Amino acid sequence: MKIKLYFILFLCIIFSCKKEAPITRGLITKNAMVVSARAEASKIGSDILEQGGNAFDAMFATEMALAVTYPYAGNLGGGGFMVYRLNTGETGALDYREKAPLAASRDMYLDSLGNVIPNKSTVGAYAVGVPGTIAGIFTAHERFGSLPIETLLKPVIALAENGFTVTKKQHKRFMKYDSIITAVNGKTTLVNKDVPAQSTFKNVALAETLKRISKHGRDEFYKGETAKQLVAFLSEKGGIITSEDLALYEAQWRDPIRFAYDDLTIISMSPPSSGGLCLAQIMKMTEPFDVSQYGQNSLEAIQVMVEAEKQAYADRSYYLGDPDFVNIPVDKLLDHTYLNNRMQHFSFDKPTPSDSISYGTLPNYTMEIKDNISYQEHNETTHYSIVDQFGNAVAVTTTLNGAYGSKLYAENLGFFLNNEMDDFSSKPGVPNVYGLLGGKANAIAPQKRMLSAMTPTIVEKNGELYMVVGTPGGSTIITSVFQTILNVHEFGMTMHDAVNAPRFHHQWLPEEIRMEPNRFDDTLLEQLKNLGYTINETRTPVIGKVDAILILNDGTLEGGADYRGDDAAVGF
Repeated sequence: MKIKLYFILFLCIIFSCKKEAPITRGLITKNAMVVSARAEASKIGSDILEQGGNAFDAMFATEMALAVTYPYAGNLGGGGFMVYRLNTGETGALDYREKAPLAASRDMYLDSLGNVIPNKSTVGAYAVGVPGTIAGIFTAHERFGSLPIETLLKPVIALAENGFTVTKKQHKRFMKYDSIITAVNGKTTLVNKDVPAQSTFKNVALAETLKRISKHGRDEFYKGETAKQLVAFLSEKGGIITSEDLALYEAQWRDPIRFAYDDLTIISMSPPSSGGLCLAQIMKMTEPFDVSQYGQNSLEAIQVMVEAEKQAYADRSYYLGDPDFVNIPVDKLLDHTYLNNRMQHFSFDKPTPSDSISYGTLPNYTMEIKDNISYQEHNETTHYSIVDQFGNAVAVTTTLNGAYGSKLYAENLGFFLNNEMDDFSSKPGVPNVYGLLGGKANAIAPQKRMLSAMTPTIVEKNGELYMVVGTPGGSTIITSVFQTILNVHEFGMTMHDAVNAPRFHHQWLPEEIRMEPNRFDDTLLEQLKNLGYTINETRTPVIGKVDAILILNDGTLEGGADYRGDDAAVGF
């Protein structure tokens, strides 16, 4: 009897040792959900839905609430992209990316010898592109919104006036960027190192700006008192944005990138974002491989995914730019035969050296830089995902580009300005702040939208809404979205676990796999090194902050709010 008991105990020990990590679900709600970088913003968006508003109403309120609570990337002074899916199955995309001012020129960041002038495209007023955020949320609301603007902005204005609690992570960012923000502005701003964690942060100037916008609408920002103050401020600081630049700005409806992967349909952002097209290329190059059998973050899965990423980023550097200025061969770049050829040299035995990879050759294609249109007619971004009680979904990524953008703070208006001009190719072949190379397709031109990596994405499964996903992270955005989708679809993870899993990234150049430090097994790292891969665990210690929603089999919603930030899911 004793031997039998010992045997049972032995089996229990063996099986307990083999037990896998527990599966964790994120917040589950029945009707609707908002997932964003701040709990306050998610709650305001969710409250708008509970008042009977739809996903586009919640988009408006959430975006502005992030401008209040998350000045690191939330904004009035930046731009973004939105991908939507209505409950009818209709999908679309909205481009409210910033534009180059009318006075911009191709070589504006080069010295007399043709070299890039350090910092000129990244800090201060000369780095600022024409903001698109206010135009974007009003354009979306005009077509699809249901509640009055006053209703949407009322809780946001109250948040700015009454304040919100500064988190520990936010305080660390205040500390980190204090010196450069002070240097650029020539004085201490509202955002500074002396604002402690757990203190209440109020922004009265921003509240007043939002009150004017609530009363006068979109034109307040582009033609009204706010516009006048903004132009005067930028001019005083050495910027080139004029009243005409603001008055001319319009958000643009686009057709999203749509493609199939197994039984999924992926709907993602089209150019001038490179996100959807690069995501499509990477996923289609990965699809022929049975990565689910290799295992999540296994040696073989990482090899396949990294090699596909290299090919896509090489194409990105040459072919992609603003579609209003450059003809982009989308269909050719997503052609099945073309993508198979891109992976023809792949081997599990060794990596394909990045210096042997270039953009792919397309038959019967010549790059055409379009004539200028008529003008008369880094590393921070933030993403939020929304599903409403009516079955509509939006994925929105918005940005100032770098952390606090250009670091230039319009004190009387209460917000930071972007440094989006750095996302152009200041000089073809010279990397930007994210290390990304660009070519002639992304050269600077007046009124042109700069290339982006933002990848707001909606996923259908068997024709039904399945996922809403996106992330900040500069050049790592595309690969973070890619891994999150595969974590759920190929590796059977919950959205909570998919979002929080360790991530890696390769962007063709430089020749390295960026991996989150202390999150991958040492044996795996050695195996990759022995095969010839260069591993960098210091360049990008945080890869993405994914905010996503998964629709479960019973129709309920699971939120994935990334632990890497203060992100939160709220719903009902």
